[in-house]
Formats: sequence, C-alpha cells, structure tokens
Amino acid sequence: MRKIFLILTVFFSLSAFEIHKFYVSIYQINFNQKDKRLELTSRIFIDDLKAALKLKYNQKIYISEKEETQEDFNLTNKYLLENFSIKVNGVPKPINYLSKEIDTNVLICYYSIKDISKIKTLEISNTSLFNLNSEQQNIIQTNIYGKKQSLLLTNNNEKGTIKIE
Repeated sequence: MRKIFLILTVFFSLSAFEIHKFYVSIYQINFNQKDKRLELTSRIFIDDLKAALKLKYNQKIYISEKEETQEDFNLTNKYLLENFSIKVNGVPKPINYLSKEIDTNVLICYYSIKDISKIKTLEISNTSLFNLNSEQQNIIQTNIYGKKQSLLLTNNNEKGTIKIE
C-alpha cells in the first residue's frame, strides 16, 4: 500500500509541472569587410518549420529528407526569405541563398548580402514562425567591425535596428 501511495504521489507531483517547449530560432550576421558582404546563418528547429510551412501552404513539406522535392525546397526558402529582411543604411538588400545543412533536428541555412562597403545601421525584420506560435523568439546576433550586438524579436517586436558607431 505504501508503494502505491508513493507512486501516486510522485506521479501527481510530476504531472503538476507542465512540460513547456522552447520556441526560438537564432540568426547570426557577420560583416566580412574584406569581401564587402554580410554573411548570415539561420538555425531553426525543423519540426517547428515544417509545422509553419504546413500551416501557410496547407501541404506537408519534407525538409532535408530523402522525400524532399524541389518544390519543398522552394517553398521552404520562399517562406524564410518572405519572413526575414534586412535594410543596410536604410536600403533594402536582396538576400542570396547559399546552402543548407542539418544538425540533428535543426536546419542551418547560409545566406549572403553582397556589395556592402560600409554599415551605419542594420534594420532587421524577422517574423519566421510567428504564424505558428505566439511565444516564438527570434534571436539576432551580429558581429560588425568586431562589435557584437544582439536583438530579440517577438510577435510584439518584429523589427529592430543595430546602430554602428
């Protein structure tokens, strides 16, 4: 009887704590002054991205699986670029996709923005995965002229500016 009571006590104690998932993506932006370009890396949980794509396009999307099609790749890239933008010194800049890789359950994408000679400000908008979860946080980390700065973008704060002095 004591064992049953102990098991029930442990079970109810543990069930009182709700398991909470962490909703975050990380974007790293580095300025390569020598090559006059911004180098961007995004890290997004694959399961969250798949769910957001399914919600937006109303179809199942395969990401970096053997079933992935060119359409899956195109829709994934389209979604990411529609939800992430950068203005350099107040001017919108095109983001060029370079490549991707998988690290366990994270999709890592590499991008660049060319022909950047000097940076005074970076205006960044990132609404990735906001259509999926109101608790989503997109962390932006920058390294410009050796100075590191960060932004935390959320549903209530989709844009931010990095000022270089």
